Amino acid sequence: MGVTLTINGRKRVVEAEADKPLLWVLREDLDMPGTKFGCGAGLCGACTVHLDGEAIRSCQTPIADAAGKAVTTIEGVGADPVGKRVQNAWIALDVPQCGYCQAGQIMSATALLRQTPKPSAEDIDGWMSGNICRCATYLRIRAAIRQAAGLPAEIADAGNAFGEASA
Repeated sequence: MGVTLTINGRKRVVEAEADKPLLWVLREDLDMPGTKFGCGAGLCGACTVHLDGEAIRSCQTPIADAAGKAVTTIEGVGADPVGKRVQNAWIALDVPQCGYCQAGQIMSATALLRQTPKPSAEDIDGWMSGNICRCATYLRIRAAIRQAAGLPAEIADAGNAFGEASA
């Protein structure tokens, strides 16, 4: 069955069942590997994309739900001025360690800043809480979001952030 999707501003027809998860359509059918598979249950955030500007978990979204809507992936988020600022902040602050979760982190951060241009630390923590980083680069993620928002990119001393005494 042919499903027409608009991915990063480009119409694409995919021959797949309507209940196939968007994640696998992106990765397997459209050869767009930037969106990652993490848990498959919508809990880790690695597969986050935007559907009509809203951050969603593509592993839990059937392509039928994306038909007729705009899908933005990590490959296209830089075309949005907010997404570009987020990407630039990620690079400037050297956020990724292993990098696996970072596409989903960037997609969630972009959605946050589009909704809340000057987020508080609590806004950031609340919004990003569904995105897991196994390397625990949370302090740099928060700092990059603040920088992309035009706020001071304060990176707390990691020792102090986790209740340890600094040397």
